[in-house]
Amino acid sequence: MRSACRTRSKLPDVGTTIFAVIGELAAKFDALNLSQGAPNFPCDEFLVERAAHAMRAGHNQYAPMIGLARLREALAATVRTLYGATYDAESEVTVVASASEGLYATISALVHPGDEVIYFEPAFDSYAPIVRLQGATAVAIALRPGDFKVDWDEVAAAITAKTRMIIVNSPHNPTATILDAADIERLVAVTRNTDIVILSDEVYEHVVFDGAVHHGMARHPALRERSVIVSSFGKTYHVTGWRVGYCLAPDVLTAEIRKIHQFMTFAADTPMQWAFADALADPSSYRSLSGFYQHKRDLLVERLAGARLELLPSRGTFFLLAGFGHLSRESDGEFAARLIRERRVATIPLSAFYADGTDTGFIRLSFAKDDATLIEGARRLCEV
Repeated sequence: MRSACRTRSKLPDVGTTIFAVIGELAAKFDALNLSQGAPNFPCDEFLVERAAHAMRAGHNQYAPMIGLARLREALAATVRTLYGATYDAESEVTVVASASEGLYATISALVHPGDEVIYFEPAFDSYAPIVRLQGATAVAIALRPGDFKVDWDEVAAAITAKTRMIIVNSPHNPTATILDAADIERLVAVTRNTDIVILSDEVYEHVVFDGAVHHGMARHPALRERSVIVSSFGKTYHVTGWRVGYCLAPDVLTAEIRKIHQFMTFAADTPMQWAFADALADPSSYRSLSGFYQHKRDLLVERLAGARLELLPSRGTFFLLAGFGHLSRESDGEFAARLIRERRVATIPLSAFYADGTDTGFIRLSFAKDDATLIEGARRLCEV
């Protein structure tokens, strides 16, 4: 039925996400899912038991708006142990209803009409739309072709008096690259003596491979004082459907973020907060994550050795980029659709992570899957 009301879209160029499109096509052809960054294996039974225990204990009503004190204190202690950074659990740690909400609350709180926000493409698809919804301008800087590294000279040239925020994401979805010490040095330099806020998406902070260091903003004092760090329990504990994340930021920034958070969800799910507080008491729950996913990365790469795809290094996250430009003149969307129809394997075309649909001839594979799925998915891809 057509509505009798006229409406004017705030995002007229935004349609259904590629994840929904690929998901629908994959379901139609009963394709193996190497597209979505959601595990197809169970989470730790301990976590389920602790959430159920919290429910049975009566923790089923609203949690405090800023998050359970026990969980915020556990987060502050974990960050201090891992990165040597001290965050006040009362005024600098906020539990939110997913990292996605943390991103929205942060951008909404700190970015104003007329501001500019620099981000790097390919990028997680929510950054630019959230910026635009604030009446601000999203300034996309393309990562270098080939190695997908940041060109910091280009960043420096893009900074203007209107630049309010720079969004960084490491480990990076979708390219599986990470920021290194040289990147951090340049980021410090380009933001020195400015009021630029850094929004650091670190949801894959515990998934860094080959002994590399996670250069999060908390590790570097000059960046910590101007950064909002957003992270996710869902990625760390294989429970993406539980929708609990957190923001770490200096108290002045945190106060503004909480003003928005309280009118969005008010509080994250209470039983899950209790469960995550219990889980954080055991550091092995996150310290083992890199090794866990490195095994899966190596398994997929090994099994794809006979494929004609060009695999790029995966330094972190649970993603792997595969090039096909030497095999086909199809667009990446067409190639991904053909893989679903003919090989019954679902992947994501990299163009979905560019605002203008830039096609670089790559698809993204997810190895957040059980070993049997990875082995069978690789077998089918070797037939391409």
